[in-house]
Amino acid sequence: MSILVANCPRCKAERITFDVRSENIIGFEYHWQSIYECFCVCRSCSKSTIFILEQSDARATEWLADNKLSTSKKDLNSIFQIRGYVSLKDQNSCPPPEHLPPDIEAAFKEGAACLSIGCYNAAAAMFRLCLDFATKGMLPPEDEAPNNRIRRSLGLRIEWLLSSGVLDRNLEDLSSCIKDDGNDGAHEGTLSQIDAEDIKDFTLILLERLYTEPQRLENARLRRALRHQQ
Repeated sequence: MSILVANCPRCKAERITFDVRSENIIGFEYHWQSIYECFCVCRSCSKSTIFILEQSDARATEWLADNKLSTSKKDLNSIFQIRGYVSLKDQNSCPPPEHLPPDIEAAFKEGAACLSIGCYNAAAAMFRLCLDFATKGMLPPEDEAPNNRIRRSLGLRIEWLLSSGVLDRNLEDLSSCIKDDGNDGAHEGTLSQIDAEDIKDFTLILLERLYTEPQRLENARLRRALRHQQ
């Protein structure tokens, strides 16, 4: 069987060898990168962990198509990076919308993980970070309106984008969960599950409008053009 060297989440041994007993491919990214969940057993404590592995070597794609990880004798660290491991944070975690920029996708995943384990203030902070990344680039140049106070405040910025028509006014009702920074409990650490869920829902809808839907339309346009070329 193949082996994986990693830190053990169970016994805390560092850079210990794991035996890879089975694997399940869960997706692809960038049209070449395979993502696996691997059931592994620590040689130090004999306890199991499901690691999430992402392919790091594009040259291994052909080998992966012809071989099972659990029955090979390969050192998986040579072709995979460890993304993490399955834990309580993955329970009922909301997946991010498709086609997000990497920084926004990472922030959304962290927010969803925090929400799934009841860390509501941390979850809200990460969802707000997604919104901050997404909306800053929608503002006009700095020598034009709005003023610096609106530019610095996420709540005021979103309000300005809605009132100026840059964002769809249909989102205005959902956006009520994002208020002026000093007025929504974010800095006091008093946000509830309901508050965090409201911010997540608004973030999800806004990111889908800004990134997922336009890319899906573009992909459909490209498929149509390809069909007509053929």
